[in-house]
Amino acid sequence: MVESIELNPYNGVAYNGDSSATSDESKHRKSVKNDDFKYSQDICSENGSMYGKLHTSEVKRELKARHISMISLGGTIGTGLFISTRVPLSQAGPVGSLIAYIFMGTIAYFVTQSLGEMATFIPVTSSFTVFSKRFLSPALGATSGYLYWFSWCVTFALELSVIGELIRYWTTAVPLAVWITVFWVLLAGLNMFPVKYYGEIEFWVASVKVVSILGFILYAFIMVCGGGPNGTFGFRYWKDPGPFGTGIISSNLGEARFLSWVSSLIKAAFTYQGTELVGITAGESKNPRKAVPRAINQVFFRILFFYILSLLFIGLLIPYDDPRLLASDDTDMNSSPFVISIKNAGTKILPDIFNAVILVTIISAGNSNVYIASRVLYGLSSNNLAPKIFTKTNKSGVPYFSVLVSAAFGVLAYLNVSDHAVKAFDWLVNITAVAGFFTWLLISLSHIRFMQVLKDRGISRNDLPFKANLMPWGAYYSSFFIVVIILTQGMEAFAPKFSFPDFIAYYISLFIFIVCFVIFQFFVFRNRIIHTKDDVDIDTDRREIDDMVWIEDETPKTIWGKIWKIIT
Repeated sequence: MVESIELNPYNGVAYNGDSSATSDESKHRKSVKNDDFKYSQDICSENGSMYGKLHTSEVKRELKARHISMISLGGTIGTGLFISTRVPLSQAGPVGSLIAYIFMGTIAYFVTQSLGEMATFIPVTSSFTVFSKRFLSPALGATSGYLYWFSWCVTFALELSVIGELIRYWTTAVPLAVWITVFWVLLAGLNMFPVKYYGEIEFWVASVKVVSILGFILYAFIMVCGGGPNGTFGFRYWKDPGPFGTGIISSNLGEARFLSWVSSLIKAAFTYQGTELVGITAGESKNPRKAVPRAINQVFFRILFFYILSLLFIGLLIPYDDPRLLASDDTDMNSSPFVISIKNAGTKILPDIFNAVILVTIISAGNSNVYIASRVLYGLSSNNLAPKIFTKTNKSGVPYFSVLVSAAFGVLAYLNVSDHAVKAFDWLVNITAVAGFFTWLLISLSHIRFMQVLKDRGISRNDLPFKANLMPWGAYYSSFFIVVIILTQGMEAFAPKFSFPDFIAYYISLFIFIVCFVIFQFFVFRNRIIHTKDDVDIDTDRREIDDMVWIEDETPKTIWGKIWKIIT
């Protein structure tokens, strides 16, 4: 283990962080000009620049393996799991929604496998955007950045509306719009302060989420088996009202159920999105070639355990026709399906405790949404892909214009104040999920090109720090179904009659992707639509990484430390 060593990511050597560094080192750091290298720096740097320029900041590799692991997990446990699971449960039923989440879990698994192989070979921050630029084209890299920024901005609006709904579980005396306004201002204001110890904070918040899910699964198992005051639940709700919902759109029951299952896929996608955060943190890890593979390998088991088991038990404790899931005139609609299932089990006080836990985690998620979105916008501006005003920072290094513009999307939360709150929530989920889907698609396509380039240059994938499983077929599988889902997820806009507002909500992210790509491809970069294999850069940053002296994480010595390492 290397003690008290800080890494210089620019010259590929270890140094002690002393301000008296040699002039040669200083000159070398300032002399780095490569655009791709500048494009890849960022997120936890002191001035917070996403893909930040070398002359303004230095990325510090301060995230330990446990940070990487828990951030990738914590990023996926939020509104999608705690709240939006009520929609597929009510439409597709307990078994239909379970199948949808398992299917989407396979796509998420292959996407993270693809990202893991590339991010360990070239561990740079916000790697998936960098990879789109290097392996596909600059236009797709820029488009990926804007779609990813847009996705986090809309997610912030979702979190704001959910925060208000969770509070209204206890009291409706204060209007929902007031709660949205209070937390909108609060979270935007918090992001004006310097961001320190981000990894540690996210680790503990994610830990709360993990403990909560573990507790719920244990509790639900006991209730299902008859350990609660309401007797044994078993599979009663799979028999009455049944394993599959009544479906949507079509009068034909079988067709309606299939369409509701397809519609559930986009909700499942929203739940899983955030698994790619391991690609953002790769450039900040003390030892990415150990920490990132560990986080990637754990994704499958987390999906199986946290998501599938949670949804299974929710479906056992709540009938899909429970009016509290979607009823617009019932304040219980505003509570989580987790909370509803606990109330159904008949346990007092616990629903309030779990609702409070969810509230804390959603507030934390909202804060992270603004943070990530603002740094993405800052990085786009730093690379001349957005107005230069977004690179302006305060004395603490916070890009305040980027924060304000990103947080401004919180205005969308007021859509949930209307009489059609459920529909508005559904719109925001679809917009966010489809925007995030494009990130997944570009990760898979980048990996396909990456594997082709490795083969052409005689580099065996067996020699990589991490080799993705079941490739290249896994990348083709995920790419194909992502495209199919993006194109078909808006069927409700066309039946029983065409709805223009629904059509816009379902496909606005697709329109934004097309417009951004056309602008960047034909008016900004004006180069080849896709790089030739000879033009693909797999060397920049990798060679610097290869020469680094990595800091090893401490091995836990206590039994509890070892158990916690297994969990996290």
